[in-house]
Amino acid sequence: MTQQGFVVKEDVSARGIVTYSTELIHDGLGKHRRIRDQDYSTVVMRAEFQLNQWAEQWAKQQAREKAAREREAARQARATAQREKEEAQRQAALRTDEAKQRLNGIENTLHHTLTHDDTVDWISLKDRSAFPEPLPKLKLPSGPVVEQPPVEPDRSALRYQPKLTWLDRLSGKRRTAREQEARDRYAKAHDEWNKLVEEVERRNARRKGEHEDEVAGTKRRHLAETAKWEKARAEFRAKQAEKNKAIDEQRSDWMAGKRAAIEAYCDIVLSNSEYDECCPQEFELEYNRDNRILIVDYQLPAPENLPTLAEVKYVISRKEFTEKHLPQTRQRKLYDDFLYQITLRTIHELFEADTMERLSAVVFNGYVTSIDKGTGKETTACVLSVQADREAFAAINLGQVDPKTCFRGLKGVGSTKLHSVTPVPPLQTLSRDDSRFVADQDVVDALEEGDNLAAMDWEEFEHLIREVFSKEFSGDGGEVKVTRASRDGGVDAVAFDPDPIRGGKIVIQAKRYTNVVGVAAVRDLYGTVMNEGAMKGILVTTSSYGPDAYKFASDKPLTLLDGGHLLHILERHGHKAKIDLAEAKQLLADT
Repeated sequence: MTQQGFVVKEDVSARGIVTYSTELIHDGLGKHRRIRDQDYSTVVMRAEFQLNQWAEQWAKQQAREKAAREREAARQARATAQREKEEAQRQAALRTDEAKQRLNGIENTLHHTLTHDDTVDWISLKDRSAFPEPLPKLKLPSGPVVEQPPVEPDRSALRYQPKLTWLDRLSGKRRTAREQEARDRYAKAHDEWNKLVEEVERRNARRKGEHEDEVAGTKRRHLAETAKWEKARAEFRAKQAEKNKAIDEQRSDWMAGKRAAIEAYCDIVLSNSEYDECCPQEFELEYNRDNRILIVDYQLPAPENLPTLAEVKYVISRKEFTEKHLPQTRQRKLYDDFLYQITLRTIHELFEADTMERLSAVVFNGYVTSIDKGTGKETTACVLSVQADREAFAAINLGQVDPKTCFRGLKGVGSTKLHSVTPVPPLQTLSRDDSRFVADQDVVDALEEGDNLAAMDWEEFEHLIREVFSKEFSGDGGEVKVTRASRDGGVDAVAFDPDPIRGGKIVIQAKRYTNVVGVAAVRDLYGTVMNEGAMKGILVTTSSYGPDAYKFASDKPLTLLDGGHLLHILERHGHKAKIDLAEAKQLLADT
């Protein structure tokens, strides 16, 4: 009979006694029990009781195991969460560390260079590396497999002996026949052996020939590879020697004071300088051999490119990273200070590396390319400019200076707030044409494109200067009057600026020179300014100025305009001309 969950069997003994039994099994608990009784109801009751008891035990066990699993899962979740939290906190700490290192590097831009020797090691520029490809190795194939010939049949072996029966021993004829059969067996075996030996020898000879061919082919390939390698090595060494020779020539040109070599040397110096990744580190250089001034047009980072991240934290409750940036005032101060440091550092590196003392002064023009907030367009502007004399700069203790104060002490020009990207006129500009200046506007009036200002007649030059500066001041209601002319090529004029604040009398003097204008001409102009009671003096030349001239004018109400400035003014008012000093010297010498 089947009950719920178990089966009750009925058994009748030999004596006719009836008994009931059931077997109970619980796989989960691993339990087994047999219940037997003469009363059916008793068996059912006991079985149900047992099953219920097991069910309770099983439920408790399942609950315990479930709780244990949940506890383990919770533990693992907590461990995972803890690991994730620790990893996130570690990442936040790393990012904070990186941010602090970047900011520290920017703050110590100037001090960083003071611990390094910026002199270019010409030897280190040379390529002394070995040819990278290894010499091909000759790897001959292993020898051919030599097959051993079979063993020659042994005449004394039993199989080659006559097999004599008692009849063969009785009959001489039969005995002779059996002996002949034995000899025939040996002869046949020996013939077969000879054939096998010949086949083995043929195979060995073939293998030997194949091996010799393979060896010869390997040697040919090795010779070809070696020849190719030697050719590649020779080409490598030739290029290496050519490069090293060029470095030697460049060094010789640098020692000889050649312009291109000095510019290349200074380029290497500035290229070796390590800056934060926000710096474009792009620049143009021009060296003037006459006055030994190096002009550097340097691309500075825009304010928005400067790193501002100060700290990174991991917020556990939100499971996210938060960033803390420098406040706006700190960002602006950091930016301005960074630009002053780059300026001083560049000048320092150039002077320190100039062991031949080819540079008497360095002009640094710092340019910033950024988005104009008013127009939304990209603009490039010169935001600071300074000229540093070697002797004066050498007297500065860069390890103790405030960069901005030092820049101002060098009479540098720039907005008080560099982060505003306010344009300023560079003290000197690059010509890029080796003393030839060509404007790119249309020709107006009598001035033609091919006219060389440095070779003009002094009267024509006087008229040109008067006309140009008349246009320059006429926009504000000013006027220019020529007061004195001299046949040495110079012209003095006085401009009257009606502006009530910045206006007044301005003395203008022009020098149609083909050589560097010295400090004496600047002193003369300053004397004229003082005698005339003028508020400012302007000296214009077709050539350039020496470092002493700039040094004398740096703290006085004097403006020095070289040939590049003059052409720029002409261009602004529609004139197109050139300045070719070499041509002017030749023409003046001929006349």
